Amino acid sequence: MTQLFFSDYEIESAAEALPPLVIFGAGGLGREVLLLLQQLNETQPTWQVRGFYDDQAPAAPTVAGLPYLGTSADLNAVAEPLAVAVAVGSPASRAAVVARLTSAQLSFPSIVHPAVALHPAQRIALGAGCIIQQGCILTCDIELGRFVLLNLGCTVGHDAALADFCSLMPHANVSGAARLGRGVYLGTNATVIQGVRVGENTVVGAGAVVVRDLPANVTAVGVPARELRIKN
Repeated sequence: MTQLFFSDYEIESAAEALPPLVIFGAGGLGREVLLLLQQLNETQPTWQVRGFYDDQAPAAPTVAGLPYLGTSADLNAVAEPLAVAVAVGSPASRAAVVARLTSAQLSFPSIVHPAVALHPAQRIALGAGCIIQQGCILTCDIELGRFVLLNLGCTVGHDAALADFCSLMPHANVSGAARLGRGVYLGTNATVIQGVRVGENTVVGAGAVVVRDLPANVTAVGVPARELRIKN
């Protein structure tokens, strides 16, 4: 039997040949996105992950074994093409980060867990910068805007549309033909039923079930979901 041995130099050289990518967001979601990238690379070497950027420096100089590299200003100053994964959970905060990252050297690929099915026959459109984590199920004829986050185990049904910067926390469910406006946040285990529309920047609390259209800029909780009313 013939055995092949690869030196550390050859392995490092192969890794360095991959396109470089950094993660913006050095918190828990950033570490989860790093894990996603590692799982992706185990299936098909795709990215050379160089480290983390964040406008709030972490307590230690490394995060999950990779270096903290600086702020958004430092990232804008890079002199070479660089892919960026924006790992910020809040829709408004994620949009603010993207607005600050203005360098023409930066690109924002969509990053999808290798076990998530996205075949051409499903007719799924992804905008730039989407992150789709392990266990998500998307059926067919679906549109995701720019920088949409689907955390672990989310489902999206046929003909659904999620506008830019929507965030779905673990096990959130969007039924067929539902429409989520820009910056909608669905908490863990929240559900939007068939054909319902949720207005932009609206927050749906964990475990809530949205059975009727919701306007923009409100917070809704409960089963069925109702807008929170603040008493003076």
